[in-house]
Amino acid sequence: MFQLSKPERRRWVIAFVIFLATVFNYFDRQILAVLKPILKDEFHMGDDGYALIVNIFTVCYALMYPVSGWLVDRFGPRLIMLMGILGWATASIGGGLSRTFGQFAFFRGLLGISEPSNFPVKLHVATVWFPPKLRATANSLCEAGSSIGAILAPPVAAWLAITFNWHTVFIVGGIAGLIIALLWLLVYRNPPKDIAQEATGSAVIEESVSFSWGQLWTKRSLWGVLLIRFVSDPLWYFCLFWLPGYLQEESGLSLVQMGLFGWIPFLVADIGAICASAWSDRMVKRGKEPLRARRIMMTCLACVAPLCVLTPYLPNAFATLAIFSLVAITCLTWLFNINVVVAEAFPVRNVASVLGIAGGFGAAGAVLLNYFVGQYIGTLGAEKIFMGMAVLHPIAAVLLWTMIKREKPE
Repeated sequence: MFQLSKPERRRWVIAFVIFLATVFNYFDRQILAVLKPILKDEFHMGDDGYALIVNIFTVCYALMYPVSGWLVDRFGPRLIMLMGILGWATASIGGGLSRTFGQFAFFRGLLGISEPSNFPVKLHVATVWFPPKLRATANSLCEAGSSIGAILAPPVAAWLAITFNWHTVFIVGGIAGLIIALLWLLVYRNPPKDIAQEATGSAVIEESVSFSWGQLWTKRSLWGVLLIRFVSDPLWYFCLFWLPGYLQEESGLSLVQMGLFGWIPFLVADIGAICASAWSDRMVKRGKEPLRARRIMMTCLACVAPLCVLTPYLPNAFATLAIFSLVAITCLTWLFNINVVVAEAFPVRNVASVLGIAGGFGAAGAVLLNYFVGQYIGTLGAEKIFMGMAVLHPIAAVLLWTMIKREKPE
């Protein structure tokens, strides 16, 4: 089937299915932001109510992320990915069928519980199926689905909502998830010994040396990754959950214009992040130590993020789109490659657990940002909020150089 007898071919098909899963993972979460004005009217809520909905998702997401990582390391990617996709497809369909605030909030919570499994699985696959010289590129191509989902959400959600109604948008996303679950079940297999040996140095992944769960928490690099995700993830969550509404409510874009132009920052981010990841792989091919190559590339991109401080002073929505296109490159590049840093710094049997813990911390940082923006954007003013977000990635770059190293168990 699909001529997958050659493992070198199968690994790219597996990566493509993960890419599709990530597209609809982000589509299902992003349509909330695109339909924000409609949902606020439907459920009679203000910005604080919207922030509550976002945080119900994000808190569930943060709590489940570490559990998902452990589940992937314990039971393998095939089962956990399947259960995750089925869970978030159900949650999306349920959200579309909701008629009350409570029902909608419940299904957004279920979405938050189900979606984290995608990312530990993705990193596990990139680690066991791809050698270091291909790993950042493969990882970024899988992760590119996140921004593709964000690209598709504005035009597709706007068209479906205008043509039919907002319920249809959620139901369509859920049905797509069910189809992808079937593809995953048909395509995924564990890597053969020669591929695993090339990628990880161990022909049998289950027998490779690793840290225990307790030992992980004693490693400086784990705390470095956690802090990096905690301070850098919130800016990306702002792009996902607040930027579409900001463009409509503060910059004057209509829903139709949002559908026409709101995808631009995410497309630019996707292209930029894939190119940046390929640059770091090229450095590795030329002999630079993999972890150092990732550091150099990510630090260069961190210098771009402070441009977001200009947002409140820009003359129109299209200038805001231009600035956030650049900022989104930094956000997505860091989101892609901090995962590769985990793969370079920790044993293969620990990478999913480390990513799960780190993803939970990143989501926790986003929870704080969501609450802060929802409560204070009208009182403190956008200037101070953007000023705070401008320093997040430079802080993360300092942490990347001072706290992360290759961790080797005895």
